[in-house]
Amino acid sequence: MGRLKPGPEAALFEHYNARLRPPLVVTELPEARGSAAEVRRREGAALLAALPEGALLVAMDLGGQAPTSEALAALAERWEATARPLAFAIGGAEGLDPTVLARADHKLSLGPLTWPHFLVRGLLAEQWYRVQAIRANHPYHRAWRPG
Repeated sequence: MGRLKPGPEAALFEHYNARLRPPLVVTELPEARGSAAEVRRREGAALLAALPEGALLVAMDLGGQAPTSEALAALAERWEATARPLAFAIGGAEGLDPTVLARADHKLSLGPLTWPHFLVRGLLAEQWYRVQAIRANHPYHRAWRPG
């Protein structure tokens, strides 16, 4: 949701999206106005209407699964095997409407911290690049970490 203006968040997204093969295609939808519930309802309807037909929907949601990068790579392989178009939904400031969460095939979290929705776009692009690197055995991802 929302239109990303030039700045560090846009630069972060573009940096990683330029490395992706194929790059992510972003559909920006205008943020709604009104009460929090009305904003979620309107934005949810717009998100669902914008989905490609038959899309496998991954809702970016704080309450979703927070896998390791390796586990996300395994999920990506499963999602790819469905041969369905993959769509990530990033809600606006009020989050995703329950109708979007109910329609989602998977709920994905970037961890227990709350991230601004414009920053999520860049973080997701980086993780998707990392997923591609893991699947290609590229050295970008270093699995070792201190125990």
